[in-house]
Amino acid sequence: MFFQHVYDKSLAQASYVIGCQRTGEAIVIDAKRDIDTYLEIAKQNKLNITHVTETHIHADFLAGTRELAEVTGAKIYLSDEGGPDWSYEFDHIGLKDGDSIKVGNLTLEVIHTPGHTPESISFLLTDNPATKEPVMIFTGDFVFVGDIGRPDLLEKAAGLKGTQDKGAEDMYKSIKRFSELPSHLQVWPGHGAGSACGKALGAVPSTTVGYEKIRNWAFQYEDNKQGFIEYLLEGQPEPPKYFAMMKKLNKVERPLLTEVPKHPKLSSEEFKSAYEKGITIIDARDNKAFAQGHIPNSINIQGNNSFSTWAGWFLNYDEQFIIVADDNQMENLTRKLMRIGLDNVLGYISDVTAMGLPLEKTENISLDEFKSALKKDNVQVVDVRGVSEYKEAHIEGVENVFVGTIGDNLNKIDRNKEVVIHCQSGARAAIAQSVLARHGVENVKVYPGGMEEWSKQDQPEVSTDFNISLT
Repeated sequence: MFFQHVYDKSLAQASYVIGCQRTGEAIVIDAKRDIDTYLEIAKQNKLNITHVTETHIHADFLAGTRELAEVTGAKIYLSDEGGPDWSYEFDHIGLKDGDSIKVGNLTLEVIHTPGHTPESISFLLTDNPATKEPVMIFTGDFVFVGDIGRPDLLEKAAGLKGTQDKGAEDMYKSIKRFSELPSHLQVWPGHGAGSACGKALGAVPSTTVGYEKIRNWAFQYEDNKQGFIEYLLEGQPEPPKYFAMMKKLNKVERPLLTEVPKHPKLSSEEFKSAYEKGITIIDARDNKAFAQGHIPNSINIQGNNSFSTWAGWFLNYDEQFIIVADDNQMENLTRKLMRIGLDNVLGYISDVTAMGLPLEKTENISLDEFKSALKKDNVQVVDVRGVSEYKEAHIEGVENVFVGTIGDNLNKIDRNKEVVIHCQSGARAAIAQSVLARHGVENVKVYPGGMEEWSKQDQPEVSTDFNISLT
């Protein structure tokens, strides 16, 4: 048997290539959209991708299942569980609980594991030449390392009211079923640490059923259904705004993108023309470079592993945008964008000084200046981290407005005061400042040291009392 774990750090998303080396057939589970990765794996290992499948209709990335099928001719196998509201609206071979997929001498048995979503399925893998017992289970967003999938995304991200309570009940039943599986079974989940699909995902790529029954919080509530549901629903991170679009695009017919596009580098004239029309500019440089000089109204989203997530918060899928980045960054950034379906890139520029526009600067303040600001009545200090982070620990008297929704909460920003914003280590504060500037809020400074620097003080004034929430 051939097996390869493919991991996208930008979305903490896992996919899998599994092949029968005797017949040369292979299946890909939960493919990302830049499919050249899988084509190269198959080529290097003399495999043909003959089957593609998904564990559920994904919310956090745009699956490359259809792109792979288009290029390779592979058959698409997808869940037909969950009822008509959760059915894929394009041609596929439907899967129900107890069905199986044959890939050469390998068998993948389907288990319906609802909770995260109603149609969610897992795959039990048996390597038939070696054993008649299953050796692996691919759980998607059902069971992670140290955590389980959240059932509230359909309600919070897609607006489907009343689904989180039903999902939590379904998850409780699915966990009971999972706990009956053999303890030695390897568990390969769809996400790792950093994903918004859970609140406490582990950093290691895989686990076992037995280990999770000992370590995972969910299995400590097997005789306490209400306690399980309450803990599962509390403290979940804010679902990114783009999740609702992913739910739609992964379910319906859509244009396919079978190659990583190459976006044009714009001349100053091309850029100015678009800029004068109000096009959105995403500046992917680091926050220090952005602070020293940037094009007015641009949004600073650093080109790191969180780039696609924050781009999904602030970009409109129906509108074109421009990227500010070095030439050698563009392929990486393009891959990150296409993984969540943000294909509407007009082009990019690499030198903001060459565009002939006056640049703006952001004032970053030191720790001592931040301490001074905290004592002033004419200064509003705002923590732009997530609500759960703020609840865990925050600076006394500092208000909370989450960066992802700050543009929708401008009424919470006091324009009659100087505003100082901070996050954990500076990146989200830079985003927030640029979003506020884009909305005409001018008197904003950034404390880039954030909670990371603050918590290292000898006597940090950190409160865990959740008295104020402005999100």
